[in-house]
Amino acid sequence: MEMDTLKAFTLAFFEISALVMALGVLLLAIALVYMYVADVTQREQTIRRNYPIIGRFRYFFEHLGEFFRQYFFALDREELPFNRAQRSWVYRAAKNVDATVAFGSTHPLNQPGDFVFLNGLFPPLEEEVRPRSEIVFGAGFAEAPYHTRAFFNISAMSFGALSAPAIRALSAGAAEAGIWLNTGEGAISTYHLEGGCDIVFQIGTAKYGVRDEHGALDEEKLREIASHPEVKMFEIKLSQGAKPGKGGILPGAKVTEVIASTRGIPAGEDSLSPNRHTDISTIDELLDMIVRVRQVTGKPTGFKAVIGQSAWLDDLCQHIQQRGLEYAPDFITVDSADGGTGAAPQSLIDFMGLPLRRSLPLVVDKLVAYGLRERIKVIASGKMVNPSGVAAALCLGADTVNSARGFMFSLGCIQALQCNKNTCPTGITTHDEDLQKGLDPTDKARRVANYARNLMHEVEVIAHCCGVEEPQDLDRSHAQIIDEVGLPQPMLTLHPEAQPLPQYQRSSSD
Repeated sequence: MEMDTLKAFTLAFFEISALVMALGVLLLAIALVYMYVADVTQREQTIRRNYPIIGRFRYFFEHLGEFFRQYFFALDREELPFNRAQRSWVYRAAKNVDATVAFGSTHPLNQPGDFVFLNGLFPPLEEEVRPRSEIVFGAGFAEAPYHTRAFFNISAMSFGALSAPAIRALSAGAAEAGIWLNTGEGAISTYHLEGGCDIVFQIGTAKYGVRDEHGALDEEKLREIASHPEVKMFEIKLSQGAKPGKGGILPGAKVTEVIASTRGIPAGEDSLSPNRHTDISTIDELLDMIVRVRQVTGKPTGFKAVIGQSAWLDDLCQHIQQRGLEYAPDFITVDSADGGTGAAPQSLIDFMGLPLRRSLPLVVDKLVAYGLRERIKVIASGKMVNPSGVAAALCLGADTVNSARGFMFSLGCIQALQCNKNTCPTGITTHDEDLQKGLDPTDKARRVANYARNLMHEVEVIAHCCGVEEPQDLDRSHAQIIDEVGLPQPMLTLHPEAQPLPQYQRSSSD
């Protein structure tokens, strides 16, 4: 009896399996016929028209290549925008695990443009090393100057470009590490505030968060933002990273109800900022806006720009000297043309603006020449995720350094290049709640803090090896730059130390 039952079950199983298989083959045949007809009749894609069905694999593999190229084909030092060696250091620093390597460097020592730091013969002993000096913004000019000892901070990344869990993790991690978080142009949200970190509020060209119904600056909203004790400074964004001359872009798919209410715009529609501030068209208007924001808020105020055409720097410095130091920005954030962004035209991202290694010394030297270097702090921003890049920026004259993508890596970014598609697999730049679930703000906050602390520690190690007591003592005598034939040349030869113009020498010493 049992044998008959088993036999009947087996026979029924095979009959059903055969029926399912036959149905599957039929459906596959129908699908193939449909795809064949669709491919040979469409006129948009030549490959599919000439090679129906199999031509579709080309697009499929091209898509998969974005994800697998970094794992199977790219070498440790060749991938862009960040190679595996750069990312791996950030991951290790964020996890607070051993970041040492063995058997020598895989970094070639003859790549033009690379920096080489010059070790001193008698580096300071541990007991000779002093704590980091305080960096003060707006001293003597802002009602509430900002004091910090952190020379590495979180660069502008908007809520909208980044998800709520990512902002929450950055806020809590920044508070733990004692660094600041720049809001980006997308305004301030509860997620920025909940960690209790120091915040730099960025006023973008659309003035999100501080705009009236016509898009003009609303001083009442500005005061409201400044009333938060966490908000320490205000930054007026003139241009940014990979798309100088063009405003911010947030695709409509990422403009949720919460983001729309934060920015003061309609939900579901593309958020396109103007390519410049409509009320700033001259140097004088820029200086007037800086003074206006500083007076309304009582907080240090500066501006951010990618440097391209640079004659305006002379005009800026001359106007400040003519009008008085109270009209000077408390800081200038120099953004690099190789800065990052979630969405930008490739023609701009590849070819527009000066890279930081050229623009940073240019700005620093202009400020020195016009006797304004002590008055105006310089913040460097753009593609600095490892200690070497930060130390090089300090050598070139920066007071502090901002990083965006470095902190994205600390959150778990895998460089999937999906930032503009709302499909980020790590939940950092998407508002898909299913994808956000994988990002634990508590765990990632710890990694953000670890990354910041470990990077600043390694920059301190570089500084001590150069023979100085802290990173703020680094200057152009402590590094060389590899030339086009692969030989290191003194940084001072390529970028000589600037001297104040005769008429401003007294100002520079005051």
